[in-house]
Amino acid sequence: MNPYAAQFPVNLNIEGKPVLLVGGGRIAYRKAEQLLVCNPLLTVISPEIDERFHATGATLIQREYAALDVMGFSLVITATANNVVDQQIFDECESLGIWVNSADDPDRCTFTLPASMRRGRLLITSSTAGASPAMSSWVRSTLENTIGPEFAEAVEILAAKRAAFHAEGVSTEDVNWAPLIAAALEQSRSATQAVAP
Repeated sequence: MNPYAAQFPVNLNIEGKPVLLVGGGRIAYRKAEQLLVCNPLLTVISPEIDERFHATGATLIQREYAALDVMGFSLVITATANNVVDQQIFDECESLGIWVNSADDPDRCTFTLPASMRRGRLLITSSTAGASPAMSSWVRSTLENTIGPEFAEAVEILAAKRAAFHAEGVSTEDVNWAPLIAAALEQSRSATQAVAP
């Protein structure tokens, strides 16, 4: 498998889905933080577990990974820094049709994780298909300075407009969204400035 092949962008709904994170260190904790925003049923397996995991609500299993621990999970992420274990997990996931990501190891991934930022329901991601996570992170940081909190409110304004169009039987494919987006951003910026001290 070519880890740098063109990738298909997708956002997964993992709310309430069983997700396995193998690893319990600093990098695994960062992955857990990203996952928990999406409310999965998170299980963590690792012989050593960072104390911060105890406040996450995840199911914690403090032991080495065992063969076929991946069974029953919809998504698996590894952050073990152990190529032998990561390869075993990758092979098992491949044979069972489970999506798997291994931190900083695109050869053992069926998907890569983009750098991401959120403004309410607005999710913006940047990816290099695993080739340069540093570039993805730089792009995200640059956008974080440009796209402020007003975008979250603008999304909600536009969601209401979209629902109103659908209620009227209007296809939103035919709507010229550019002026509506500009107006929503202006409205949310004005509201943000009005409440600023």
